Parts: sequence; C-alpha cells; structure tokens
Amino acid sequence: MNESYIQQLFADRIGGNQFGKDTVLYKFEKIKRAKKAALAAHPGVPLIDLGVGEPDWMAAPEVVDVLCAEAKKTENRGYTDNGVQAFKDAAARYMDKVFGVPGIDPAGEVVHGIGSKPVLALLPLAFINPGDITIMTVPGYPVMGTTTRGLGGEVVNLPITPENDFLPDLDALTPDQRKRAKLLYINYPNNPTGATATPAFFERVVRFAKENDVIVVSDAAYAALTFDGRKPFSFLSTPGAKDVGVEIHSLSKAYNMTGWRLAFVCGNELVVKGFAAVKDNNDSGQFAAIQKAGVYCLDHPEITEKTAAKYSRRHDMLVAALSGLGFSVKKPGASFYLYARIPSGTKDGRKFASAEDFSQFCITEKLISTVPWDDAGPHVRFSVTFEAADEAEERRIVDEVARRLSEVGFVF
Repeated sequence: MNESYIQQLFADRIGGNQFGKDTVLYKFEKIKRAKKAALAAHPGVPLIDLGVGEPDWMAAPEVVDVLCAEAKKTENRGYTDNGVQAFKDAAARYMDKVFGVPGIDPAGEVVHGIGSKPVLALLPLAFINPGDITIMTVPGYPVMGTTTRGLGGEVVNLPITPENDFLPDLDALTPDQRKRAKLLYINYPNNPTGATATPAFFERVVRFAKENDVIVVSDAAYAALTFDGRKPFSFLSTPGAKDVGVEIHSLSKAYNMTGWRLAFVCGNELVVKGFAAVKDNNDSGQFAAIQKAGVYCLDHPEITEKTAAKYSRRHDMLVAALSGLGFSVKKPGASFYLYARIPSGTKDGRKFASAEDFSQFCITEKLISTVPWDDAGPHVRFSVTFEAADEAEERRIVDEVARRLSEVGFVF
C-alpha cells in the first residue's frame, strides 16, 4: 500500500498531511515517559501516583454480582440502542432521591451514554455548525471543544482561577461571542480544581442562557462525591434550568466503574432528543447487563457515600501534609482532586518556570506523580485515588509524600 497518498488524506481536524509527524509530546505522554524513566533510575523506590484520575477501588461486589447474573440472561444479549427503560427509570429516581430534582420524565428526558466522554464528544454534532461557538473553561476537560473545532466551530475559553472562585466570568464575553454561542459547558464539582458551584452561580448561568439563547451542558461526573456535610447539588435543581440545558451523570467516579462505561444525560427534552439522534448513528448502546447493574447502583447511593468518605479522609491527610510544606491548599468540597499553585523554586536556587517543570521535577527526582495545569496560572492537580488497602496505608503513603518533598525546601 502506498503510504504517501494516505498521508495527504488525513482530515485537517487531526493534523492533515502532518498527522503523526508532530514531535511535540502532550503532557500525559510526558508524564508516562517520566514515570518509566524515574522507575528505571531509582530501582526499588516505589512511585507514588497522585496523578491518576480514576478510582482505586473496584465496583462494589454486589454490583459485580448483578452484572454476572444479568450477563447470563438470553434477553440481554442484543443491541440496546438508546438504552433499556429500567436504567432510564432508575436515573429519574436517582435525580429525585440524591439531588432533589423531581419530575424528570424517564421516557423523554433521559438517555444513557457509553460513559460521559462520548456524550460530550457527540453533543456538538447535534448543535454546532461552522462558525458557532462553544463556551468552555480553562483549566478544564476539553472533549466538547475538540469536537466543536472539528466541526468548524470555535471554542471560547474563560479562565477559572482562585481569584474568581473558579467560576467563569460570563460577562467577559463580547456581544459577537454571545450571539454566536450555542453551547456553554460547565463542570462542577470541577476537574481539575475540585471547586464547587454556588446556587447563585447556577442562577446566573440560567439567566445567561435565556438571554443569549445558549444551551447549557452541565458535566456532573463528580457531583455525588461531596464531603463534610455538603449535599449533592445539581444544576437542574435551579429554577428554569431544564428550560435551557441538560446534565450528564457518570457512574465511573461515583460507583468506581470507569471501565464499565456508563452514564446518562437528563434534562431538556429537545436537547436529550438531539443527543439521542446523533448517538443512534454512532453506537448501538451499552450492554444491557451493564445498564441493569447500573440500575442497582443508582438505587443504592450509599455506595457512593462510602467512597466519598474515603476521599474526604485522604483529602484531610494530604491538605495537612502539603500545608506543612508551605503549599497554599484548601480541601475541596467534592471530587478526588486537590489543586495547588506550584512553588516558584527551591531554596538551593532551582526555578520552576511552569507547572510542567514542577511536575517533571516531582516525578524524576521524588517519584511522585502529579498532573500539571498551566492554562490559568501554574498549578498541579493531586488526586487522592492512590492505591491503599486501608486507612493505615493511606497515612503511610501521605507521610511518605511529605517526607520526600520535605527534603527539597520550596520557595513560594
């Protein structure tokens, strides 16, 4: 096969005729390579991975039991297309019981997705034409923006920083941007900052959407993982929210089911219908046995509460350890992420020009993995999903983090 002509046929959205030739390494590939090099250079020293963005626990045994039982049933063998009704019904019950959002119609206002990532990737297909705008935040999860650009649309990024409480300033948008905007993506509790939204902010979002004819997409992947007496909070609990948008809930984080790939979209009936139409042309639905295991999950939110208690405990430990080293960190209200501004350097004169510099230093010299974010000031994301068998091991790992980093002497 002649590779030369194939090289010319790649779509511009993935690099065109330069596809595969780019020598720039993306940060997650750099982290992967740095981990491998650090382990080779320090044999016998365990790497402490505070960068992994997925749960360390398996799904609950009773959920696995449901999967096994359902997988054996003949009626579950086929395509599910836009989902089994039992899962939609459970999603509506879940929104009422956990988030206090009654009245979701499981027939027309809920559709399952094969994880929240495909939902975010597919939604622009229903709404974005060339020249249309998707409003997003930086730092943030970029999937919806990637598809928007691939469709000839434009992404307008609004920075979220400690100074604005990690809430985007919608007033910063120009009249032209407001006119061309079709989608507004919000993600609270937030990845990577761990920030939570306020009722006042969600009310502002609803007003903005109505004033500017914008659809709101609320990514609530971490919404049920709340701490310290906070109740799970949904965008759809805001008056008028269902008139302007939808919310995406994922079982990956809340139920330790990342590999199972199960989520749902709920809210505005027309938006749900539009997503269902593009989804129907892109996949044939998640395995019915997985959806039925998901029904069990959604009817047992105490599984999530147990997981959240673990993350809360680990956050307490890590915040105390990092604060003792001079980091300015505050326990988030939800999620398993802790977001921290990096040191400017070390007492022996080393300087960190970026979060990526600091992250690479931690991996290569201290065998501690984090994720750098330089989009809105140099910060790193610590995750409390490190593997630990019990609370004693959690304490041992956090103490080891503190010990390794205390050898450095940071300047802030």
